[in-house]
Amino acid sequence: MPIYEYVCKDCETTYERLVRSSSEHVACPKCGSGRKQLQFSTFSSPNGSASADSASSGGGSCACTPRSCGCH
Repeated sequence: MPIYEYVCKDCETTYERLVRSSSEHVACPKCGSGRKQLQFSTFSSPNGSASADSASSGGGSCACTPRSCGCH
């Protein structure tokens, strides 16, 4: 279940939602509008800088890979 970041096209509020299915209705928490635009999300590294590379490399700060997790 991915978390998506949106911006409302009516009131310009930025918000995140955990989306369980593609048919799920996602509305703005401020104005209730369903008019939204999906935003490009970045991933944060342990030192606080944003990096899109952490998603493509398949690993995070806990040594996880697409096939295994180093977290115990």
